[in-house]
Amino acid sequence: MIQIAIEGPGGAGKSTVAKALAKSLGIVYVDTGALYRTVGVAALSRGLDTKDAAALESLLPEIEIDVRFENGVQSVYLNGENLGDRIRTPEASMAASNVSAIPAVRAFLLDTQRRIAQKNHVVMDGRDIGTVILPDAPVKIFMTASPEARARRRTLELREKGMEVRYEDVLREMNERDAQDSGRAIAPAIPAADAVMLDNSDLDIDGTVDAVIAVMKEKLGEDVIDEMKGLSKL
Repeated sequence: MIQIAIEGPGGAGKSTVAKALAKSLGIVYVDTGALYRTVGVAALSRGLDTKDAAALESLLPEIEIDVRFENGVQSVYLNGENLGDRIRTPEASMAASNVSAIPAVRAFLLDTQRRIAQKNHVVMDGRDIGTVILPDAPVKIFMTASPEARARRRTLELREKGMEVRYEDVLREMNERDAQDSGRAIAPAIPAADAVMLDNSDLDIDGTVDAVIAVMKEKLGEDVIDEMKGLSKL
């Protein structure tokens, strides 16, 4: 199975581009960040401190996370409930950043992510995909953009979902999360040694997808890409 790992800071467009890429190739898209957001939402709903490792470790046996691919779209269920956009709020983003720094949470979700990649051609985006989850992935992209470009994109995304947010607040929260994510000891937001760096500050979605496909053609060859199309085991 072919594995494409896409990493990068929040707001770089990882999920949007990964979804579009998977759709173009006819393969499975796996949003690993959604899994951590789900754990974060579970913790918040119980009033837990999402930085409290002991509390999170005690919570894990009480939650069941199921990933389903419905009509080609990944849905994440928490104890049988589809959380939908509840995992896309700024609070869920920060909670995800906090819980993803806890080793027990990462171990809890590791098998789920690897199991999906073993059964399908996948585009997987999230944290430490190319270094820990899929270290042998033949295509690794570290996608980034300026903080200002990422904050503008995230602000627009949240407003389109009906949320009232200010660009200044989104930028501040993004800078705080960047500092936390890049400086922490567990799974810092840094590229794998063999990752291709892709700055998409001045690219739209289609342009970024084209850039990723160009990297894939160089790494895999056009014949392999053609064989991948439509061969997902969904």
